[in-house]
Parts: sequence; C-alpha cells; structure tokens
Amino acid sequence: MVQREWETIKGFDFKDILFESYNHIAKITINRERYRNAFTPLTTWEMSQAFSYCRECQDIRVVILTGAGDKAFCSGGDMHVKGRGGYIGTDGVPRLNILDVQMQIRRLPKPVIAMVNGYAIGGGHVLHVMCDLTIASEHAVFGQTGPKVGSFDAGFGASYLARMVGQKKAREIWFLCKQYSAKEAEEMGMVNKVVPFEQLEDTCVEWCEVMMERSPLALRMIKAGLNAELDGQAGIQELAGDATMLYYTMDEAQEGGKAFLEKRKPDFEKFPQFP
Repeated sequence: MVQREWETIKGFDFKDILFESYNHIAKITINRERYRNAFTPLTTWEMSQAFSYCRECQDIRVVILTGAGDKAFCSGGDMHVKGRGGYIGTDGVPRLNILDVQMQIRRLPKPVIAMVNGYAIGGGHVLHVMCDLTIASEHAVFGQTGPKVGSFDAGFGASYLARMVGQKKAREIWFLCKQYSAKEAEEMGMVNKVVPFEQLEDTCVEWCEVMMERSPLALRMIKAGLNAELDGQAGIQELAGDATMLYYTMDEAQEGGKAFLEKRKPDFEKFPQFP
C-alpha cells in the first residue's frame, strides 16, 4: 500500500466525518467506527457540506466516499437516534436528510467512487449504489435490512438498484434481507472491482487518476446522460443545464448577449448549421 499524505481540507469543524484531499481527489470518510459508521442527522449534514464544497471547488476532480476502519463502509442510519418521522438530531427534529446526500452524489458533476471497506448495509448500501463506481475489499458485505427493522428506501434504493441487478434480484435483496459477499455483489453488477483490503485505497486512487486524464466535461455529460433516463424530467433538466453551460461557452451564444447589450440585431448567419 502506498503511503499518501492526505491533507485535511481547511475551513470546516466536522465531528462525524473526515474531509481530506490528495492530488485533486477529495476523500469523505464517515468517522463513526464505533457504530459501524452509521449516520445521524449530524453525519449527513456534514457529508452534505463536504459534497457541496466538492461541487464548487475547482481543485477537486474526483471524490471518494468511504468509512473509517476496516469493518464497515456504512451500516445505514443509527438506530439509536431513530424516532417517529426520521432520525432525531440534537435539536430534537426528526430528519431524513440522507436523501439530500443521495441527490448530491447523483447530481455532482464529477465522478464519485464508493470505497467499500466492510459492511455496506441498509442506508449504507444505498449510498454505495448511488456512487458512480464501487470498489470493494474482499471482506466487504452488502445487503438490506429495512423490512427487518421497520424501514425501506423505495426511491433510488429500489429503482436504481433494480436497473443494476434486475427486478427479480432487487426484490430478493429487499424482501429477504440477505447479505452478499463482495464477489457475489460484483457478479450481480453492484460492484465494479474487488481487491484485497490492503490494495483498496491504491486501486481507488489509481482509478481516480485515470479518470482525471479524461475530459472533465465529457465525464460530466455522460454522467448526466446516464442519469437522465431514470430521473425523468429532473434528469432531462440536469442534462439540459449542462448543455446550456456548454452552449454559453460558444461564440454563437456570446453573439446573442453582445447584440442585446449593443442594441443591435444579432448576426447568427455566420455560425454553421451542422447536419
């Protein structure tokens, strides 16, 4: 394993996560190892802040999401703080703000890799599903617990999962709440690659470095395109927004804006109309 100098990203006072960077790669680590990296409203709020930073920061090209230690990636919502209406934070308000984090991962215009270092269970399983790529250690375990503990995710945790593994397998995962090895998860299409634990970070960083050699705009557009079909009008809006951004960089769009400010008719005839 290569020894890397991950640097803490400054400007935050996080309690439940570690937020670090290395060579244009951000790493968000759920740091609740004692609780198998289960999340609370504070954890998800901090994750949301980190993902927002990753979206805005020009220096970040790829994001890794993982859990502390070697036992768990994330075991879902912390049942110790689950109450009526959601997970209850220190303010006494029940929340399901993990859904906001799911959407942030989905709409982040940069690749997100789940570095699964152990159990990816319940809401933690959904988190890895939401990531663009999943690389798992050989001892990683995947599965759902929702119907066993009075919970479920009928959103991306069901529909996107079914696109990955098929309807029958998705129903098995949710109805039976079985646990699956990393090899089984790879075979059913939930995991891209399985490696020994000591090679896990090296492999994730290698994949990040390869993606950083690719066109960032091309990666952004293909991510939006892959999402668009499943996300309906919201997905089309995201893809259209990316297309608008690209259009605004063109001379044709600049001509329209300049003409308006100069109080003249725009000259669009000088721009080609490709077949």
